[in-house]
Amino acid sequence: MSLLYAMDLFGTAVFAVSGGLMAARKRYDIFGFVVVALAPAVGGGTLRDIALGALPVFWVQDVAYLWVTTLAAVATFFLAKRIARYMGALLVADAVGLALFAVVGADKALLFGTRPEIAVAMGVVTASFGGMMRDVLCREEPLILRREIYATAAILGAVLFVAVDILTLNRAAAMVMGFAAALALRLFAVWRKLSLPVYSEEEG
Repeated sequence: MSLLYAMDLFGTAVFAVSGGLMAARKRYDIFGFVVVALAPAVGGGTLRDIALGALPVFWVQDVAYLWVTTLAAVATFFLAKRIARYMGALLVADAVGLALFAVVGADKALLFGTRPEIAVAMGVVTASFGGMMRDVLCREEPLILRREIYATAAILGAVLFVAVDILTLNRAAAMVMGFAAALALRLFAVWRKLSLPVYSEEEG
């Protein structure tokens, strides 16, 4: 098992837990936990693969993603109260998943021969669309539409990865730099409670 594959499964598990915690807030049953966990865990990657024509999608080719998601959801069902005590650690893990998915998504798009800007878009979709699906399923305002710096961190990571990969042809270095940039921005935004400006009808 490669390090990248192991980290991809880790990101899948973390996003599944985030879905499980949302299901816990909504007091869903165990099946609801699994359904909501699937959205952030594989939703973004599924849309990416469909857009790229990479069929069957990744979790059909490798069922390990479904097993990891299901196990994480079931574990969250039984341990939600304990996990909620470590929200700080979960935020860090979520940031790791976001940064990783942004780079992995952009990398897969490049391997399919897409233009750089499409690769960046696919990285952002992989990292953030599943979370939007989770929020919609749970009737919450999608995180990606709020002031939090979330998708912005994915954009930074994907852009840096694509740029370095094209300029240097060093895929490993590009992945490390893109991942580190997205992770750093997301964690810094959480730490400093930074957000994007929002529209206001007040003058000035």
